[in-house]
Amino acid sequence: MKLSHMLMYDGNPRAAADQVAELEKAGLDLVWVAEAYGFDSPTLMGYLAAKTERVEIGAGILNVFSRTPGALLQTAAGLDNVSAGRAVLGLGASGPQVIEGFHGVPYKKPLARTAEIIDVVRRGLRREPVTNDGTFKMPLSKEDGAVTGLGKELKLLTKPERPEVPIWIAALGPKSVEQAAEIADGWIPHLFHPEKSGSVWGEALAIGKEKRSADLGPLQITAGGMVAIGEGPETKALLDFARPLFALYVGGMGAKSKNFYNDVAKAYGYEKEAEEIQDLYLSGKKREAEALVPTEWLEAANLVGPASYVKERVAAFAEAGVTHLQVVPASDDPAGTIRELKELIG
Repeated sequence: MKLSHMLMYDGNPRAAADQVAELEKAGLDLVWVAEAYGFDSPTLMGYLAAKTERVEIGAGILNVFSRTPGALLQTAAGLDNVSAGRAVLGLGASGPQVIEGFHGVPYKKPLARTAEIIDVVRRGLRREPVTNDGTFKMPLSKEDGAVTGLGKELKLLTKPERPEVPIWIAALGPKSVEQAAEIADGWIPHLFHPEKSGSVWGEALAIGKEKRSADLGPLQITAGGMVAIGEGPETKALLDFARPLFALYVGGMGAKSKNFYNDVAKAYGYEKEAEEIQDLYLSGKKREAEALVPTEWLEAANLVGPASYVKERVAAFAEAGVTHLQVVPASDDPAGTIRELKELIG
């Protein structure tokens, strides 16, 4: 099992890069760079490429609405070059509040857009013409809205570092997870409960894998959470630091009528808590919402406790199909936590 890390930074990418360089020395295999509606992901990824030597650098995630397939192809090829073949392209649909609010793009046909983008990027990296006749029209004809009608078939001008870059999909809904299992190199779920994942996504994964091309190899999965290795109640108490994150996603990451994370909480069996957390969070009572996050979920989704217990949680994630354990060290020595976890994994 490899170790990955979703980069958490306070708005200073330069300081974040220094942290990743230390984690790389400790044994980190893959770092994900979030975008949301803050700094763009590719800029920091390029900076990380210059500051590191071995760690893979993934976009976690770029949404499939605000950039064209051609732009995403250029990004994948450019990042793979400056990182000497260490780029990973993470894609996802994000949500209506960000896509329509921040980017001003209609939130429609996310599955079709994702499939077409992946196909275009893969063909483009092989330096095949960038063409498509679906949700995206390339070249664009006058019938499809072109002003001049002069668009022509083009291929990537520069030679890519590699003819293929790993493409992962962040997905939670059954159809999106099925799509990830069918066409992506990897799947990125969030707030993952290993013991309940099979009942929630098992069918979707099975359907997708049944249609999966053998050329793609086994589906990779990254999931995990906070890591704190130690004895005593003071270590277990660190789980409370995860409550705000869970409450944010279940309660506030989306509208009342459309919150994918709230849907997942309900699918896990936390229907009552999910509704109450959302009502409290959206009414501004964040502390009360945090208190209602099920401790059982926090225990399962994170790795907090004695070394023997953490080793059991690692095994549970592996049993659920996780290939890249996502870790957020909760200590004053993150690199030390990574080293200790590497030893536990073996």
